Amino acid sequence: QVRLVESGGGLVQTGDSLRLSCAASGLTFNGYVMSWYHQAPGKDRECVAVISRSGATAFYADSVRGRFTVSRDNAKNTSYLQMNSLKSEDTAVYYCAADRFGSGRDASAMEFWGTGTLVTVSS
Repeated sequence: QVRLVESGGGLVQTGDSLRLSCAASGLTFNGYVMSWYHQAPGKDRECVAVISRSGATAFYADSVRGRFTVSRDNAKNTSYLQMNSLKSEDTAVYYCAADRFGSGRDASAMEFWGTGTLVTVSS
């Protein structure tokens, strides 16, 4: 059974940092592109970052580029999202997801999802 479990969310203030983790089990982790999505209340789920299977390449949404860094440790079956200079508009539930065959940027194509962790940025 595949499980993706996010952790590290919480309540922070504008300008603070958070590091999210996504622990994966039940899959061959290095065979999957790992993505981070967020969903704010009343809005669609949006891809914010993707990291390749090896960790060599990454994609970032314009809204987070330069502030967020995605990484992975294939030995620990874990993906990370380092979020710096947080803004109120970053407030959302953050999900990690795994994609075996695609780019990781299409929510409808993601194969596995975590249950999410809430990030609230207070101004």
